[in-house]
Order: sequence, then C-alpha cells, then structure tokens
Amino acid sequence: MRRVAVVNPKHSAELPVDVRLMNTTTTLLLALLSLGLLALLLNWVTRLPAFAIEAIRVEGAINRISLSTIRTHAVPKLMGNFFTLDLTLGQQAFESVPWVRRAVLRRVWPDRLAVQLEEQRAVALWGWGDDSSSIVNHFGEVFEANLGDVEDERLPTLHGPQGSSARVLAMYREVGTLLAALGTQVERLTLSERGSWHVNLDNGAEIELGRGSDSDVLARTERFVVTVTPLIEQYKRPLQYADLRHHDGYALRLREFSTIVSPKGAVANTPKF
Repeated sequence: MRRVAVVNPKHSAELPVDVRLMNTTTTLLLALLSLGLLALLLNWVTRLPAFAIEAIRVEGAINRISLSTIRTHAVPKLMGNFFTLDLTLGQQAFESVPWVRRAVLRRVWPDRLAVQLEEQRAVALWGWGDDSSSIVNHFGEVFEANLGDVEDERLPTLHGPQGSSARVLAMYREVGTLLAALGTQVERLTLSERGSWHVNLDNGAEIELGRGSDSDVLARTERFVVTVTPLIEQYKRPLQYADLRHHDGYALRLREFSTIVSPKGAVANTPKF
C-alpha cells in the first residue's frame, strides 16, 4: 500500500517571527501615515477662505452697547475662520467691550457667528474717598465704564475696602428700605477699613451706624427708625445727624435741636452737640 504524508497547513503557512513583526510594523506605519495625510488635508481644507466668518449676529437686550463699539473692540481680536476660531478667546474679546458682562459664542453653519451678550446693569457708583471712578452692577460686581453714560441717572455712591462691593450693595438695599420710612433715600453708604458704616442721605443728613455684624447693624437701624420718627413729628424738624454707636441709645441732631435718645425713645435733658 502506498503511504500518503499528511501535513498541517497552519504549520506550512506559518512565517518566521521577524517577518510577521516587520509586516505588522509596516501596516502600522502606513496607517499612521494615512492618518497624518488626512489630518493635513483637513487642516488645509478648514483654512480655506471659503470658510471665513462672513457675519456676526448679536443677540440679547443691549442698550448701552453699540455695534460700532463691538466692531472696534471685539471683532479685530477674532482670529481664525468658522472651524479654527477659538470660542474661549472670542468670548474674552467680546467681554472686553465696555458694558458687556458676559458673552456666549456659538457657530452657525456655514459661515456665521452668533453672540449672546449680557449687558451690565448699573446700580451704584463705586469708589474709595472722593474717587468714585467705577460702577457696581446688580450682582455687586465692580466694573469699569464711561461714567458719562450714567451721569443723567441718580445713582447712589458706595464706598468700601477692596472686595467688599457685594456686601456693601446688600447692606445698601437693606438700610435703604429701613430709612425710606423717614421719607429719605440713601445717597452714599460707606464701609470703613475698620468695619464701621456711615450713611449720607439725600436730604443732607448723616447717620453713623457703627460696627458689628450686618444683622446687628440692621437691627440697630430699625430701632432707630422706630424711635426717631415720633421725635421728628413732635419737634417738626428734619433729621440732621444721628450717631448709633452708643450702647444705651443714640445721639441725635435735628435741625437747630440736639439731644440724646435712649433705646426706648426717651429724650435726655442734656444736649449732645
């Protein structure tokens, strides 16, 4: 009988290790080369003039921000086209425009940029001493802008140490509500470096609120308003000055009349001023 040899086809087709390694390396290199060429092609395509941003749509309720100001301050800082524009840098460019608090950018296919702007809302002037050169928005944030834009508005002036603008604005709102019962408005509120509060009213009167926690100062102010109102009505004289820094009462000066008042509203016989 004739013998037939049986051979495993896997063994006969098996290549040496070094050959297989070389083939795998070649395949990987070709794949990486293809990816690199594709990336270069995409980069070249995305930089074509055909993808330049042709228009910018500004959205949001804006009153103080003009389109000419945006063209001057923001547009020249936009670098790149529809694909390559860095939206973070673009956001910073628009937020550098005066009166812009926040900007949100998004691409609109195929060649437009939409910008949602939030405008600053001025609620007070801000400064230390007599230098009120900045503005406070309704969040208590200080920002720089042309003060001439608000010169026709009767904004109060807030003073305080650096970083205290939000606290001073909150106190202004609370104190202003309490003192409104006297028929006056807060024209200036100052927080000293030592933490003492001072109020200037629109009728020329001044009030020393003193130091302490905000809740203590507000409680002291509320007691003052309650007890001083009948005195003003009794003597028919407007408030000129009050010092609430006394533990057992407050010093009071009405126009052409001075006295010391206890927390219960009793008038002492000895004038204070």
